[in-house]
Amino acid sequence: MDKNVGIYIHIPFCASRCKYCDFCTVADCDSLMPKYQNALIRHIKEFAPRLSGYYIDSVYFGGGTPSYYGAKRLIKIFDTLKNHYDVLLDSEVTVEINPDSITQEDLTLLRKAGFNRLSIGAQSANNDILRFIGRRHTFEQVEKAVAMARKAGFENYSLDLIYGLPNQTRDDWADTLNRAMRLKPKHLSCYGLKLEENTPLYALRNSDIMPDDEAQADMYLYTIETLARFGYLQYEISNFARKGFESRHNLKYWLLGDYAGFGASAASNLGGLRYTYVASPMEYIDAVESGGDIIAEFEELSSYDRASEYLMLGLRTTNGISAEEYCSIYRCSFEPIDELFKSYVDKGWAKFVYGRWSFTPKGFLLSNRLIGEVLDTQAEHKLTVGSPWMRSDYYQSLFDDF
Repeated sequence: MDKNVGIYIHIPFCASRCKYCDFCTVADCDSLMPKYQNALIRHIKEFAPRLSGYYIDSVYFGGGTPSYYGAKRLIKIFDTLKNHYDVLLDSEVTVEINPDSITQEDLTLLRKAGFNRLSIGAQSANNDILRFIGRRHTFEQVEKAVAMARKAGFENYSLDLIYGLPNQTRDDWADTLNRAMRLKPKHLSCYGLKLEENTPLYALRNSDIMPDDEAQADMYLYTIETLARFGYLQYEISNFARKGFESRHNLKYWLLGDYAGFGASAASNLGGLRYTYVASPMEYIDAVESGGDIIAEFEELSSYDRASEYLMLGLRTTNGISAEEYCSIYRCSFEPIDELFKSYVDKGWAKFVYGRWSFTPKGFLLSNRLIGEVLDTQAEHKLTVGSPWMRSDYYQSLFDDF
């Protein structure tokens, strides 16, 4: 049976590394780009038989900074996909760009080649903050990039923003949101700053210039309220969109869809198998060229694992989870989880609408803790009840309710 699959292409190259970045990226390695390009294209071609019978309905070029990698290289990769895979004509094809590494010519070339969605790294409208965190652009360059994108024919573009940045106040964040909305993006990603240990900003974790948890929570709740007022509906913890412009590719991650990754550190989830490639671009290149092992991590997911992921990822979305969907993956009682959510309702953390449990904005603020409690409840029930798969009496009674 034919299925849809998303494709992720990881471009690890950047002009420089931002002070908060913990992603798989490398700076000042331009000489490595041609070798990486050859390895990437070779890998894509060799993998093609594995996706026979799949239709590609989303392609996402992430990084790193794909726009720094160059439009012509990106187009060649996409052409390789179109020549060796069944790419649907209406596929969502996204590329991440930074305002300082994109030109009008690049955008025009990308649009003509079939790219139809941009994810623009804006982060803040405060140029002092941008400079402090190591961004190479100003907000005026963001505005210029949006103008160029429109001129090139891009109607669907998203802005990435970060709250909780050094020296950022609620008023400053409000100004960033307002100026971002004036650019009329179809989509906004608003992430709370997380300080990772191996980043320069981590040293400031106890500094007075860092907004505390309460300040971040205030910014987050303000974001949800403000964007809703202007027609941007929240569909995931950090993502907001005009109706119909939710990221089709990212929804695959949250809704347990199939996706295949290519490039250093890229992850895949196909037919119950999950694996990740080596993180080092040089190791990736060498392994592809030599026919060696490029997989760093591999896992075959059981029904219980899939059910856990369903809970963990589904609860990141405003659509939430349901007993029926959970039981279709892992045929075990949803009742303990149901009881837990009833206690969350009493505290204002969750709601039950049309047969689905989801978090409220206040619940999303505590989502890491609450999701952990949900998974603990699932694990405890498994230990008590055991595997339901061999119990035909339980199996039958479970589905008599639907």
